[in-house]
Order: sequence, then C-alpha cells, then structure tokens
Amino acid sequence: ILLMTVWGVFAVPNDPSRSGNAPVPTAGWLRLILELGIFSCAAWALYDLGFIRTAAVFGSICLAHYLVSYDRILWLLKH
Repeated sequence: ILLMTVWGVFAVPNDPSRSGNAPVPTAGWLRLILELGIFSCAAWALYDLGFIRTAAVFGSICLAHYLVSYDRILWLLKH
C-alpha cells in the first residue's frame, strides 16, 4: 500500500503518461529514480524469495519497457 501511494502521489506536473495532476510535484529525475527503485526492489524481492527465473523475466520486461519508452525517459530528465 505504501508503494502504491508513493507511485500515485509523487508525479511530474503535466506528465503526458498520467492525468497531468501532481499531488506532490516532483522533478522528472526524482520520479525516474522512484520508478527504478520500486521495480528494482520488486525484482530483488522475487529473487530473494527463490523465484530466480521470475525475477529475471520481470527485470527483462522492465528493461525492455524503459528501452522502448526512451522518449518518456528523455522527457523526465528534462523536467
């Protein structure tokens, strides 16, 4: 519940991938760090629980998503 709250509250104003509302306006680079931190912790938790293949697949999908959405990453780094 805590991570869902962080995900929903800390947002970059006028983010085109969201509603545009930012309850707590956040710099783009900080939002990117939050996202990467949440996904990294999730992959680590899966690995630590013994779901090694699942962690690898999840991490690979996250990496592929960020590679495909490079334009959003560039936008976050500019804002």
